[in-house]
Amino acid sequence: MRASDKVYESLRTDIVEWRLHPGTVLAEVEQSERLGVSRTPVREALARLVADGLAVPQRGRGVVVSEVSEDHLEDLFVLRRALEITSARQAALSENRAQFASLAEDFDRSVHLADLSGARDDYYQLVARLDEMVDDAANNPYLATALRTLRVHLQRVRRLAKDNPDRLRDSAREHAAIAWAIAEGNAEVAAAATTVHLHKSFTHIKTYTVGSER
Repeated sequence: MRASDKVYESLRTDIVEWRLHPGTVLAEVEQSERLGVSRTPVREALARLVADGLAVPQRGRGVVVSEVSEDHLEDLFVLRRALEITSARQAALSENRAQFASLAEDFDRSVHLADLSGARDDYYQLVARLDEMVDDAANNPYLATALRTLRVHLQRVRRLAKDNPDRLRDSAREHAAIAWAIAEGNAEVAAAATTVHLHKSFTHIKTYTVGSER
């Protein structure tokens, strides 16, 4: 892996995990010393972060970590709805849709965990598997590329939301419904289940992130 790729991955992870907060200045000299590389790979990595929307150039300060606002959240979900609903519908029409049944069963089982919040990482791995399987089944590289970029921002926003046990269980049920609809080849039900999940997800994240900042 090139030095600039390593720097990019390190800075992106720090931004997504909120170790680097909005407004933090990403100075080339400071980051090169912190990461043990020259300024050139740092400069290249910062340019990629700006292109991703995770950082912005700011006059007099250089490059800073981008803010997360209510408008930002709403814009993310407008795009998310367009992409994920289309992908779910396409996945349900795939010849490989039967493989979603076992994943749906995994989500069904997760609903009954005594402490789903304690198994948060395992649950999010299930969600990541569903995302990957939908991308593969939809078989549209342009959709998949757009979703991969979008998910970086969604991971960042998700870290702000509280892991409410009731919401996690509801989310597991919603993901199970999506997976079952795809497995059964019902494109419109898959799209509807995705719509319901995204609406509830947006409402929850908005309540526990932007709302808590006011």
